[in-house]
Amino acid sequence: MYTKLIVLIILIPGLVGFLILQTQNVFSQANRQNRGDRLRHNGVIEDEDRSAFGNPNSDATEAPSGFDNLTNGFTEQGAPFETLNEDNVVALRSFNDNRFIFEEVEKIEDGLGPTYNAQSCRECHQNVVTGGASQVAELRSGRSENGQFFESLGGTLIHSRATHPGIVEQITPQDSIRTFRISTNTLGNGFVEAIANSTLLAIRNKQPEAMRGNAVMVPVLEAGSKARIGRFGWKGQHASLESFSADAYLNEMGITTPLFPEENTSNGRFVGFGSGYDPVADPEDDGVDVVAFANFMRATKAPPRGTTNADVLAGEALFNKVGCAVCHTPSITTARPGATINGGAFTVPAALGNKIIHPYSDFLLHNIGTGDGIPVLPLAEYAATANQMRTAPLWALRTRNRLMHDGLSFTKQDAIQRHAGQAASVTKAYNALSDAEKNQLLAFLDSL
Repeated sequence: MYTKLIVLIILIPGLVGFLILQTQNVFSQANRQNRGDRLRHNGVIEDEDRSAFGNPNSDATEAPSGFDNLTNGFTEQGAPFETLNEDNVVALRSFNDNRFIFEEVEKIEDGLGPTYNAQSCRECHQNVVTGGASQVAELRSGRSENGQFFESLGGTLIHSRATHPGIVEQITPQDSIRTFRISTNTLGNGFVEAIANSTLLAIRNKQPEAMRGNAVMVPVLEAGSKARIGRFGWKGQHASLESFSADAYLNEMGITTPLFPEENTSNGRFVGFGSGYDPVADPEDDGVDVVAFANFMRATKAPPRGTTNADVLAGEALFNKVGCAVCHTPSITTARPGATINGGAFTVPAALGNKIIHPYSDFLLHNIGTGDGIPVLPLAEYAATANQMRTAPLWALRTRNRLMHDGLSFTKQDAIQRHAGQAASVTKAYNALSDAEKNQLLAFLDSL
């Protein structure tokens, strides 16, 4: 009897630990399944607008640009920003109100964490004004077995912060795919959202076959997961600014919303409400902040060009000549005012419609030899995206000193030399330029 009791005492902790591990694995699998189901699209995209690209008789006008924290006209400017505080701010009222919410620091009682990367949108998007890019990078990992990609226990995103020391996420040894993805610029993203599907397809169809981009279809979550061509994020994983904002609210700050109602895990371990780590029930935000984030970005001006001179103009001609402009598309016209986009969830207003922007991106995915091995989702339909990355928009390039998707290129020359795969012929053409011509091309890049 005594011996059996000893055996039970020894076995019970191990059995409890096994059951806890199994529960965590089941939760992690169920959470990933729910997320995978939610992020499936309906498979059909709408043209949205047929006349926005390549029309020589276009009456389109230039989009407003500037690093000045002023509205592009999508919303009114509002009360002076310095007069706003937590007591008098009103979401969706004005550009300045939405900017305040974009900059607002989240706290645990707001739902921050339990695993997270940042405490506000501004923390990752502020250079040289609110909404710009930054040096902040997120960590992602997974593994590939027999050509199939598998996420880490809690998904590909490995959070770098937590509200408790015992739940900080770690890279697991078996996950050999490891990469950084640096924060992207959000200035001018309202104009990017207003680019019609048909426009992006027209750009793709004009590209040489060997350099043709992938127009990946993704769901618009606020439109019941209707399909649209992705354009936001390094994998083009979102097509609307509300979906993009809700994703970031959960995955960067740990705050759940109606579009992303399930809390993230810690390496697959449940740490949400009821676990003892999260005091706020889900969803932690009613979704208003998500729309405020989206409307702030919709109201930002496009990044402005810097100084131009003879060398810059010569460099621009060389940029086009060697083939950079095939993917880094210099000019795009947005859909006309009144066009219905985002699966019917958004109508393009006059402030964003029929505007010419200069993003120097086609917003398509390409394999240029720098892919991180992580697809948009671990589903068969996204397998091709594992080694593809969205063409980096070059507007506001002069405000960055960490380049490419991982931020690990520190000069423009280094970034150019990393272009292989579909861009190999362009890199070869650049390398064939004289030193004087290369300097002119670099001068052009410095003007963006």
